[in-house]
Amino acid sequence: MTDVPKWFREATQAPYEERSVTVDGCPIHYLQWGEPGSPALVLVHGGAAHAHWWSFLAPQLARGHHVLALDLSGHGDSGRREAYPREMWAREVMTVAEHAGVSRPPVLVGHSMGGFVCIAAASVYGERLAGAVILDSPVRRPDPEAEEGARGRAFRNPRVYATAEAALRHYRLVPEQPCENRYLVDHVAKHSLGKTEAGWTWKFDPQVFRRFTPRAIHEILPTVRCRVALFRAEFGLVTPDIGEYMFELLDRNAPVVEIPQAHHHLMLDQPLALIAALRAILADWEHSVPRRARG
Repeated sequence: MTDVPKWFREATQAPYEERSVTVDGCPIHYLQWGEPGSPALVLVHGGAAHAHWWSFLAPQLARGHHVLALDLSGHGDSGRREAYPREMWAREVMTVAEHAGVSRPPVLVGHSMGGFVCIAAASVYGERLAGAVILDSPVRRPDPEAEEGARGRAFRNPRVYATAEAALRHYRLVPEQPCENRYLVDHVAKHSLGKTEAGWTWKFDPQVFRRFTPRAIHEILPTVRCRVALFRAEFGLVTPDIGEYMFELLDRNAPVVEIPQAHHHLMLDQPLALIAALRAILADWEHSVPRRARG
């Protein structure tokens, strides 16, 4: 592999542990880095993604933190369910933290659909969280899940390929975007594949995009019970007006941070800028008190 930076090689060679916990009868696979007992981060991937979307960033965050990245049910190496309500995914997030021995409130970091999961967790379990960082998860009006539904249509009928190589040649980001860091796209693509009796296909369950949650996310966001930070990609799905709407829903009590020159999959095209922004937010939260408790 050419043009791969040193930081990526070191990150993907960093040791981590794979573990699993059963949540309501479904095995949930997760990865962990860093020292248990340190302040904890739980990283939550987007739709049709998996824990390894974080595995090249987690070692950068594990300096002083216990970092966990899970495969939500229906994704990656976790089991499948008959239905995927967002509140169940939130329960999986919290159970993984408990199973990993997290003894004090963790910070959740969620991208895209994973951001919606973190919003749900912050509403239900907010008193057990130190905060939630939401990465380019658009809460719109009047239909906040239009993009999530459109993405579900894009993933409705995943193909099966004779070889892994053939499958990887067809891998694409949804929504599509430019990305100069091909080594990062290749990394997440490689971990997206699974072998079945019929051939090679993507690990996610297409049923994860069916809607089972009666409450719209714009109704849940104002009910979060921990501090929240909103990250928007400059060219992503959270446009300035959507960011302002989310800011208002949070009673103007959350930073809205723009990652410059980033598209929706900001960890792929601007990974180090994202790391720097996360480190800054975490450093502030470790040494400050929320302006106003929510709830």
